[in-house]
Amino acid sequence: MGYKVAEVLKALSTVDDPDLKKDLVTLNMIKDVEVFSDTIKFTVVLTTPACPLKELIKNNCIEAVHKHLDESLAVEIHMTSNVTSSRNEGPLLPGVKNIIAISSGKGGVGKSTVTANLAVALKNAGAKVGIIDADIYGPSIPTMFNCEGEQPEVKQVDGKNLIVPLEQYGVKLISIGFLTPTDNAVVWRGPMASSALKQFIGDTEWGELDYLLIDLPPGTSDIHLTLVQTVPVTGAVVVTTPQKVAIADARKGLSMFKQPQINVPILGVIENMAYFTPAELPNNKYYIFGQDGGLNLSEKHDVPFLGQIPLVQSIRESGDSGLPVVMKDDITAGSFNDLAEALARQVAIRNASIEKTTKVEMNA
Repeated sequence: MGYKVAEVLKALSTVDDPDLKKDLVTLNMIKDVEVFSDTIKFTVVLTTPACPLKELIKNNCIEAVHKHLDESLAVEIHMTSNVTSSRNEGPLLPGVKNIIAISSGKGGVGKSTVTANLAVALKNAGAKVGIIDADIYGPSIPTMFNCEGEQPEVKQVDGKNLIVPLEQYGVKLISIGFLTPTDNAVVWRGPMASSALKQFIGDTEWGELDYLLIDLPPGTSDIHLTLVQTVPVTGAVVVTTPQKVAIADARKGLSMFKQPQINVPILGVIENMAYFTPAELPNNKYYIFGQDGGLNLSEKHDVPFLGQIPLVQSIRESGDSGLPVVMKDDITAGSFNDLAEALARQVAIRNASIEKTTKVEMNA
């Protein structure tokens, strides 16, 4: 029918990315356009493999071609992704596109469980993912990934010793739990803990990653300040339960990241243990810790609400057995997959709408 590539691009310029509010052509998301007598072929490059709007964008492209060119044309679309980055490349973690701090105001809200399942969900979607277990005094990641007692290798690169992260379920991992005896308490002062985090960042061979999740200790501490002063952080996620005491502490965590001298974007709030659902009554919800505390927190502080995770026995069992529940085929796995998509979406929006992150410079 003799259509030109320019005509195809003009048709596709009517399709917007729903999150970024610009058309796909302007965003440079359309690649490799080929025109045949009865077929149009092209590639759509999404901002994350965990894009929840993948099918919507694909269908909108097909409709645009049919509306602006010819309804009889066959449209073949290859959907791929290239994760956007918030970072200026520097000497530390040069191959890591996004550094995401996972925090909680208090302990016991399931922050490490959320981190582990988010990481595996993002990896299963096609992303390259790593975790730094920065909860130096109470490392949980070795247990969550069933690699307690294992030790990372050390290799020499250009005369420098580098730790090689362990890899489990396709996720790269480093934790103080790999470097200390399992039954021994880590009795360190703040500067020693901060030094360990710096080693995990600067002396570890992370390679190419789309997302590096930092599982922070509860509260606000030296570790948090060390992180934001060592590397530019893409954004922070705050995990809470609905109960009043947890929300009060989560609010402090939010305000810490939003302080002018720190100014780390909040990617969203996650409400864990949002309701109890017994296995024998999967449609029942019991709000034993209160209702919508995390949702109300996000609305009050005008930050995204990423979603709710129910309190179900399988999550605890999976954490104890070292097989993240997101790897199983049940309703809870779906919740974590939805959460990963919501997080990836907020990272993409953040990277498109806010200036690149810089390290925090603070006086002692």
